[in-house]
Amino acid sequence: MAMRIFKKYFITGLLIWVPLAITVWVLGVLIATLEGFVPAFLSSESLFGVDIPGFRFLLVIVVVLLTGVFAANLLGRTLVDQWEKMVGRIPLVRSIYNSVKQVSDTVLAPNGQAFRQAVLVQYPRQGAWTIAFQTGTPSGEVASHLPGEFVSVYVPTTPNPTSGFFLMMPRGDVIDLGMSVDAALKYVVSMGVVAPPLPPAMAAAMSQATEHPSAQTTQTSPTTQTSPAPRQNSNDAGISPPGHSGPL
Repeated sequence: MAMRIFKKYFITGLLIWVPLAITVWVLGVLIATLEGFVPAFLSSESLFGVDIPGFRFLLVIVVVLLTGVFAANLLGRTLVDQWEKMVGRIPLVRSIYNSVKQVSDTVLAPNGQAFRQAVLVQYPRQGAWTIAFQTGTPSGEVASHLPGEFVSVYVPTTPNPTSGFFLMMPRGDVIDLGMSVDAALKYVVSMGVVAPPLPPAMAAAMSQATEHPSAQTTQTSPTTQTSPAPRQNSNDAGISPPGHSGPL
């Protein structure tokens, strides 16, 4: 009994601390990686003679923000285009830079459609369903060989969604889901344990259906009252009254 109670509370504590510890670890690795790009002469020790925690990370954020502001105007856009043309002339750097830029433009662009819609597809065979993410539509030479309307989807693996499969499927075989991309990712990473909540519209409809069930009224046919048959007069029936031998 005591061991069961110990196990219960220990697992409860793990469920609280493990996500928190992993989150802090990931953030620490990310901040350390970004701070590694800042040269030593721009550190707080070189500039102010004092070690300021997070100074390099803040400096990276400021540089990225100022770069975005500069590249948003005409002069900055022109300089960025010239820089990309120069990088595109270097054989090895060109392949890496162009590949990374295409992926970043697709995923991070504000008007991009990558991972903007969670869908339901049959994979890897008919009758087996899985969650995927619509990444766009086929184009170019690939689209010319596809009959009808197709969409590009990414099927993530579980529990690591960073690897998966890229598929081009007929639009009619893809079912759009109302859940958000974050909820779909949680569903995939948790291997189906963390079920996504219902969309607000569907939840409201089900709530109304539960609170106001449709009452089935049975219609009964009105009772037909039959009036008693009129008494038949003996004269009408051709029966002679007593004392007469024949009909009147």
